[in-house]
Amino acid sequence: MYQFVKRAFCVIACGGALIVLFPVFLIAIIGILISDWGPVFYCANRIGKDNKSFRMYKFRSMTIAKDADEKSFKADTNRIFKWGAIMRATKIDELPQLLNCVLGDMAIVGPRPAAQDQVVIMREGKYGIAARVRPGLTGPAALYDYLYGDTVEDPAEYMEKVLPTRRELEAFYVHHVNVGFDLKMIVWTFLCILGRVAGKPQNWILEKLKGYVE
Repeated sequence: MYQFVKRAFCVIACGGALIVLFPVFLIAIIGILISDWGPVFYCANRIGKDNKSFRMYKFRSMTIAKDADEKSFKADTNRIFKWGAIMRATKIDELPQLLNCVLGDMAIVGPRPAAQDQVVIMREGKYGIAARVRPGLTGPAALYDYLYGDTVEDPAEYMEKVLPTRRELEAFYVHHVNVGFDLKMIVWTFLCILGRVAGKPQNWILEKLKGYVE
């Protein structure tokens, strides 16, 4: 029953957000075109609920590389242009995924959708439980990656220190999904973004996230 109510709320809330945030979309688009002329959106194949593939939308924050793949869990920082870095820090680049929420591909809170090049790692064994729910714009694993994963630049170090906890948090979410937890993740997301902008990382949230899987 909760999943049905969650889905209905998601469609209404995200549909309204698309209208309210239209000025932000315009600013993002203008910033992208000024920074690096080309496509405004980045469309990626992602694996979501029931391991079904869908097209996920983001504002493009990197220069175009024809031979790029998504095998690495770390973005090529050399390709991120200045406005792109601002969008990534404030999560503006993720706003087009509100459309994915309206279309039913995603929810506001949930595990992050897995890249096709990474699905074997993200959905292996017990972590396959993440495919039971719709992937989300935010969630415990996404916040952990935002607070800690973004500070780890070396891909090998990320695989060793960040990825194991990230996978555990995705499984933890599925086992503990409820309205209270979802609301907490939404509030924490805003706090984390405001903290990043103000230069005051919300380390207390990071410690809370770690505590969920320790």
